[in-house]
Amino acid sequence: MTLGHTVDALDIPGWVHGYSGKVRDLYMPESASSLYDAERVLMVASDRVSAFDHVLEPGIPSKGTLLTRLSRWWFAQLPVANHLDPLTPVPDVVADRGVVVRRLHMHPVECVVRGYLVGSGWAEYREHGTVCGIALPAGLQNGDRLPEPIYTPAWKAPYGEHDENITFERSVELVGADVAEALRDASLAIFARASAVAESRGVILADTKFEFGSDPETGELTLADEVLTSDSSRYWDASLYAAGGPDRLASFDKQIVRDWLAANWDGEGVPPRLPLEIVEQTAARYRELIDRLTA
Repeated sequence: MTLGHTVDALDIPGWVHGYSGKVRDLYMPESASSLYDAERVLMVASDRVSAFDHVLEPGIPSKGTLLTRLSRWWFAQLPVANHLDPLTPVPDVVADRGVVVRRLHMHPVECVVRGYLVGSGWAEYREHGTVCGIALPAGLQNGDRLPEPIYTPAWKAPYGEHDENITFERSVELVGADVAEALRDASLAIFARASAVAESRGVILADTKFEFGSDPETGELTLADEVLTSDSSRYWDASLYAAGGPDRLASFDKQIVRDWLAANWDGEGVPPRLPLEIVEQTAARYRELIDRLTA
C-alpha cells in the first residue's frame, strides 16, 4: 500500500493518533500506551480514496461522512453484536465521520459473500468454472445471480501485503472449526438480511466483505470494522439490472475512479490527479446509494 501524501493527524482532546491506513485513521485514549492495549479506539473515516494500492489525489468530498453514516445505519439494521461503543461520545471535531469502537480479538479472516457472478469471480469462472475454488453450474454469464450466495473467505495479510483468497478448509486451520463455521454462518445470515433490505429499496447487494472479532471478556462473535459500505460492498440499481442495458452492472462505489485510472495510468510512478468530473461523479454515486437505502 502506498500513501499518496502525508496524513495530518487531528488534534482531538483526549485522543492520540495511533495509526493511519489507506482511508481511515485510528486514535487511542491518551491513557493508553498503544492501540493494542487500548480498551476503546476512535476510528475516523477520511475523504481519501484508494485504487490499485495507491491513495489518490484529490480525495472525494464528504466521503468519510457518507460512509460512516451508511455503516452506522447498517449496524442499526442488523440483529448481531457489533463493536460500536454507545457509551463513549464521539468527539465533536469528528462527530460526522468517527465512531468509538470496543477492542476485540480480531480474526485473521476476511469474510466475503458473493451473491452474483462478477469481478474477479467472473474472471476465474470463465477459466475454471469455479469461484475461489467453488464449482458453479455451467453456462453462467457476467453479472448473473448465483443459485445461492457463496462464502469465499480470504486471509488477512500483514500490513503492506495483499489479502489472499483461501478455502474454507484453510480458514479452519487458521481459526479452528468452531470459529470458522461461526464466521461462515454469520456472514451468510447477515448477507441474506442485508440483501432483503436493499432489494426492498430497489438496490441489489451483489457482494460484500465482513470482519469479525471476539469479545475479549465474553468470547462473543462480534461484527467489526465498517459494514456494507460502498467501499466494502458492490451495489447495483435493480431497475437498471433488470433492463439488461450496458449500465446494468454500474456500481454505487469508486469503480468510476478505477476505470479512469486504468485508462490513464500505466501503473508506474505516482498516479495522476483525478479530474474534477471523476471526483464529482464518484461523490454523487456514494450519495445516491445512501439516499436510496436510508430514505
